[in-house]
Amino acid sequence: MSGVRVLIADDQRLLRASFGVLIGATPGLEVVGEAENGLRAVERAAELLPDVVLMDIRMPELDGIEATRRICGDPATAGVKVLILTTFDLDAYVFSALRSGASGFLLKDTPPGDLLSAIRVVAGGEALLAPSVTRRLIGEFAKQPQPRQRSSRSLDGVTAREREVLELVGQGLSNTEIAEQLIVSMATVKTHMGQLLAKLHARDRAQLVIAAYESGLVSVG
Repeated sequence: MSGVRVLIADDQRLLRASFGVLIGATPGLEVVGEAENGLRAVERAAELLPDVVLMDIRMPELDGIEATRRICGDPATAGVKVLILTTFDLDAYVFSALRSGASGFLLKDTPPGDLLSAIRVVAGGEALLAPSVTRRLIGEFAKQPQPRQRSSRSLDGVTAREREVLELVGQGLSNTEIAEQLIVSMATVKTHMGQLLAKLHARDRAQLVIAAYESGLVSVG
């Protein structure tokens, strides 16, 4: 079985080269292409269908947020995971990218080992959001100037127990913590998570956090 296929999108040639050498030298990971701007990232994603796109935010032609939205919103590339790279720690740009479908974010000065682990985590279908980051994501959500349409995420069809799970996800609890609080098995929590992802048409945990806030299950403070 082939390894995780990675597309690197960054307008800085040196960074693309550095990431390329690191990823290419790692067993189980493979660099399949590069993109120097957002438009090229969208084109290359459609052409190569990588498992993961390492996406810079500030790029010419098309920024990483819009590129992420196009990749995640196109049925042809809906299976491609996007991992945002930024020089700022959870700024509004990162928040917008997560809402656009990105599976997580990393700072550009993240240690090499953590970057490689992050690629594997995202490729495996998990959201790269630690509980502490989840809480800050909710805080960032509240700062956004545009009005929130809470009805945009209807919870119709979501059971009472699934609502409990969603609320705890929105509060930043891990699966283990949810299992302990609800006194259920990890398998049960994972089943509820799967049902929530399907019913709310969410790509991953990051999207569930946003759904929890939009539906009013959680609020800052």
